[in-house]
Amino acid sequence: MKLTVSKSKNSASFYVQKTIRKPNGCVTSVTVEKLGNLTEVTAKAGGKDPYVWAQEYVNELNRREYEENREIIVSYSPSKLLKKGEQQLFNCGYLFLQNIYYELGLDKICREISSRHSFAYDLNDVLSKLIYTRILFPSSKLSSNRQAAKFIEQPTFELHDIYRALSVLSQENDFIQAQLYKNSRSVFARRKDILYYDCTNYFFELEEADDLRRYGKSKQHQPLPIVGMGLFMDHDGIPLAFDIYPGNKNEQPTLKPLEKKVIRDYGLEQVVVCTDAGLSSKTNRKFNDKTTKGIQTRGFITTQSVKQLPGYLKDFVLDPDGWRLPGSDQIFHLNDIDEEKDYDKIFYKDRWIKEDLSQRKIKNGAKPLEQHLIVSFSPKYKNYQRKIRKGQIERAQRLIDRGNYKQRPKNQNPPHRFIYREKVTKDGELCSEEIVCLNTDAIQEEERYDGFYAVCTNLKDMGVDEIIRINKKRWKIEECFRIMKTDFKVRPVYLRTEDHIRSHFLTCFIALVIYRILEKKLQEEYTCEEIIDTLKNMVVARPGEKMGYTPVYTRTNLTDALHETAGFRTDYQIITDVNMRKVIRTSKKKK
Repeated sequence: MKLTVSKSKNSASFYVQKTIRKPNGCVTSVTVEKLGNLTEVTAKAGGKDPYVWAQEYVNELNRREYEENREIIVSYSPSKLLKKGEQQLFNCGYLFLQNIYYELGLDKICREISSRHSFAYDLNDVLSKLIYTRILFPSSKLSSNRQAAKFIEQPTFELHDIYRALSVLSQENDFIQAQLYKNSRSVFARRKDILYYDCTNYFFELEEADDLRRYGKSKQHQPLPIVGMGLFMDHDGIPLAFDIYPGNKNEQPTLKPLEKKVIRDYGLEQVVVCTDAGLSSKTNRKFNDKTTKGIQTRGFITTQSVKQLPGYLKDFVLDPDGWRLPGSDQIFHLNDIDEEKDYDKIFYKDRWIKEDLSQRKIKNGAKPLEQHLIVSFSPKYKNYQRKIRKGQIERAQRLIDRGNYKQRPKNQNPPHRFIYREKVTKDGELCSEEIVCLNTDAIQEEERYDGFYAVCTNLKDMGVDEIIRINKKRWKIEECFRIMKTDFKVRPVYLRTEDHIRSHFLTCFIALVIYRILEKKLQEEYTCEEIIDTLKNMVVARPGEKMGYTPVYTRTNLTDALHETAGFRTDYQIITDVNMRKVIRTSKKKK
């Protein structure tokens, strides 16, 4: 690089220029930086001759460029021992998570919280490390403290600081969630008109129950105390808000208080809440049936069990006549379709239904709930259900053969429902002798509903296709729970106190938000396992002090995509200490 001064009659302009060779072999000069006119450079020089200052500035740029690009020779000796206790390998994959952490302004959130409390540790360092380790090296808080030492930026806290920080984070739970949502809107456009809600539970390692950890119906079938989690997710699959509740509490009542809080704290004016059948109680449906000044401000889309419909609606569903294909006016009869040829097609029919209220409720001002019932039929879904049932029937037969049918499990659809038991004599009279066999009537009854799927909504201005499309995205929230349970290893929970437990789920929630945004930035082209394994294995070796960092991971399309989204690179043959500090600074800059 060289200094170029363009002089005019009354002034001069200073430029930093560099000579480059084009792909065609031609040599040209490009401007690297415009230092300004004579007046501006004189001000920058601070009393020094502007021409001397400008030349020194260019010399310094050349020196830095040389340091950054010079070849580094590292000498090794077969007779020289490693320094005892000197760490050689560091994870740099966390830097891509850090990039999003700072984009979300979590460092500023921590500073605001710190201004309200009195403690000596760095809350931002504690929270960030807990999040990075939850994604990359999920484990207990004790182990997380140790795993944090794998990062290039070493932790500044001790184990006891983590537990103290958890108490503070618990107090600031609502504030953090609200600010996180607010800040995330500047990072990623969040569609807030469609919300998804679902619940799950997590078990604890300890058998002691308390006000929060209670014995209840575990979805993991663990005979241990559990805590429930209710989670709201936006239309793009990014978590919006969460709350936890005692493990023995019914899921259905958890929707209203959290939804009210989300509407209030996040300033949501019009929302449609999408849930599964287990959360679609009449109370929840009516809560989300609200119109203000003629405008529908709350609506719902929920799955509906066909088996639990009234008789006349079951008849409507099972009637083979009157079915359509999306975008077509043709009427189909299910008995006439070719299930092989039409295997991937989804047929539907719909009607509006009105709740039948008693006269007493009408006199008390109650209004019947009007719902749009949409029923679909899919040969593919029919085949899937029959395949699943075939396996359950086989399990039921094995239970009969082994005599293990007496104790019925608590899960929703056990194979025991296909087992018929009756005590009879040869004459058919009841006695102590027991006959056990497959219940063919139960099997045939269940087969009647194969391939059918129902959705209920109160939305009047939305088309059937759009309603079905929105409902299909419920798998995203189920995937959120799967990621937390499987990839983040949120369970079992080892913490005892309620504030620590709440903070544990808060850090897991933030980790999920960060991961989902990273997933979006990567255009959703990679699986969760691929992304996390890649970040975990992005390791650099440090041969010695002031000798830089050498990547020891494999460069792939995914690592290239990560570097492109983050705006820095860690995959040069060697990264000088100066350049690594630049990378770290870049990872903490908000774009």
